[in-house]
Amino acid sequence: MAQNGLRKWVSEKWVDIGTKRKDGSFAPCGRSKGEKRKGYPKCVPLAKARAMSEGQRRSAVKRKRAAGNTGPKPKNVKTFTRSKKW
Repeated sequence: MAQNGLRKWVSEKWVDIGTKRKDGSFAPCGRSKGEKRKGYPKCVPLAKARAMSEGQRRSAVKRKRAAGNTGPKPKNVKTFTRSKKW
């Protein structure tokens, strides 16, 4: 039976692509109580993080941090941008 919807979302391992560890792995999404991190987290499923190029990850994190967090809810920013066709 295929998982879809909320069940699938909960079962995915979400990581912060803005924080990369020295060993090359990604930090888990979310923060422990009292933990401080530089910058606002950009979280995606681990499978998507591995499929993205370094430039795509940098671009997504840059746009997320530029959007800031001005209100009580975090800002959602698209992971991929559309290329402009003229």
